Amino acid sequence: MALQQEIIRALGVRPVIDVQQEIRTSTEFLKSYLKTYPQLKSLVLGISGGQDSTLTGKLCQTAIAELREESGNNDYTFIAVRLPYGNQADEQDCQDALAFIQPDRTLTVNIKPAVLASENALKDAGITLSDFVRGNEKARERMKAQYSIAGMTAGVVVGTDHAAEAVTGFFTKYGDGGTDLNPLFRLNKRQGKQLLKQLGCPEHLYLKHPTADLEDGRPGLQDEVALGVTYQQIDDYLEGQSIDPNAAKIIEGWYLKTEHKRQPPITVFDDFWKK
Repeated sequence: MALQQEIIRALGVRPVIDVQQEIRTSTEFLKSYLKTYPQLKSLVLGISGGQDSTLTGKLCQTAIAELREESGNNDYTFIAVRLPYGNQADEQDCQDALAFIQPDRTLTVNIKPAVLASENALKDAGITLSDFVRGNEKARERMKAQYSIAGMTAGVVVGTDHAAEAVTGFFTKYGDGGTDLNPLFRLNKRQGKQLLKQLGCPEHLYLKHPTADLEDGRPGLQDEVALGVTYQQIDDYLEGQSIDPNAAKIIEGWYLKTEHKRQPPITVFDDFWKK
């Protein structure tokens, strides 16, 4: 129980939310960052067609539209980036997400040639990637592309990390976990659904089974299968409810072994090595 409360505090999750207020909080958060650093003019986000990027994209577009109106500066832009690895199985969902978000600008970068080039270069050096590590390579190539776009558009990269993802460390270190701003941090999976429902999102985009879809050998592998626990159980846990002890053990196990993903790079001033 003590660890559960520690995790809840660390991730800032509340058991009950005011949906409209949370939409406003995330929107103002994005606007405030750009107003604080006036040299920045764009928000850059990868759109996968899933719940998290759809919600984050809608919040980004709302923030940018409000900033343009409030400031009279039309340089503010939201750039949605499609980052398929070849042909994407749920491409229609991606297009439906874009239709819902209505981004100012949409770019498509096929990451497959870059990933294959990297994999072949490593193979020439004597390193053959496993399917799992190749999946991480895809996630990092996607983030690399987003930062290149941000660098050329006076932008920052927005992430989709939320509490149900953070607690399990279910993201690639320096891949989808390497972003500048995370406007969903504090919300669990069901709370994200509540925001999308309020925003009028098509149901199929937030009712679909979440998947990172990174492994060639297990295409479309559902997150809940990979994690060994359901998002309902994770959300209940994060809201302070009592859940099946085995599920709680799995969640806490993920949290403890992925702590390094939620921390900045370690330096000599960290005390782990002096113990």
